[in-house]
Amino acid sequence: HILKTIILGQMLSLFICGTAVTSQYLAEKYQVNTPMFQSFINYSLLLLVYTTMLAFRTGSDSLWQILKQRWWKYVFLGLADVEANYMIVKAYQYTTLTSVQLLDCFGIPVLMALSWFILRARYRLIHFLAVAVCLLGVGTMVGADILAGRQDSEGSDVVIGDVLVLLGASLYAISNVSEEYIVKNLSRVEFLGMVGLFGTIISGLQLAIVEHREIMRIQWNWKIALLFTVFALCMFGLYSFMPVVIKVTSATSVNLGILTADLYSLFFGLFLFSYKFSGLYILSFVIIMVGFILYCSTPTRTAEPTTLPQPGTTGLDNAALKLEENDSETPAITVQFTRGEIVVVSTD
Repeated sequence: HILKTIILGQMLSLFICGTAVTSQYLAEKYQVNTPMFQSFINYSLLLLVYTTMLAFRTGSDSLWQILKQRWWKYVFLGLADVEANYMIVKAYQYTTLTSVQLLDCFGIPVLMALSWFILRARYRLIHFLAVAVCLLGVGTMVGADILAGRQDSEGSDVVIGDVLVLLGASLYAISNVSEEYIVKNLSRVEFLGMVGLFGTIISGLQLAIVEHREIMRIQWNWKIALLFTVFALCMFGLYSFMPVVIKVTSATSVNLGILTADLYSLFFGLFLFSYKFSGLYILSFVIIMVGFILYCSTPTRTAEPTTLPQPGTTGLDNAALKLEENDSETPAITVQFTRGEIVVVSTD
């Protein structure tokens, strides 16, 4: 089970690596910064595939019934998911890569707290130690970035960037907890279909407001189109595959596993962007994987809801108990002999 969880988590990391590398290549090579447009393409694909699947369903899990019963919940979920993606990408314009990597981990304790109260997950000491080990691995990775000089590109306003990262990480936690609840209690297709529907609407409106000028400036060619296509396929694969992994494990476990995505992006950056290599990157990968294995080695438990006694039925229960006791008693038998040799048997 641990090996399966590790493999699934690293597959998600590779999808995230694909989105990061293509986005960075678009920004550095072609000066294309359109995070909302890229998200809009992904949500549109989800809409085309999974919302269409819901549209062909009938019964209680059809698209119409889902919208009628809980449409407003999916509006908030779509808003949280869209804004989380936008805030994290936008933060790179204001703060450093180092700050983003460190503060992005703020989502993990938020996710654990939400899982405790909403999903009733109960953690043991080894789980907290495992999270601490994973965060130590992230710290080692940030230290390697500092030694390699990757943190030198200071943004325009570090405070704004850091706040955006914290807000984005918190919204990611809300989205992931909601995803775990929906996938384990409802269905994967419902989650993806609803996120695709409302994500397309919200990201389309935001795209028209904040990024229409950036899109007009793009000098389209086949290379840019290919990069957009690869990004969209990686993001679509990430969204489609993550609910499968969350159903097998948990949202917290998934978020610990994908901490290695930055390292995969670094390895690609050695060839594409001439990054400097450091042995600390290998060490940080090992530390993160050790923490991830520790977390997966002991399953979390789910707290059972406490049932309160019902005092209004106590008297009835006692009365019923007495009736049962009276019924179970052996009836008294009286035998009477009369002069005519007739036997009369009566029970009280």
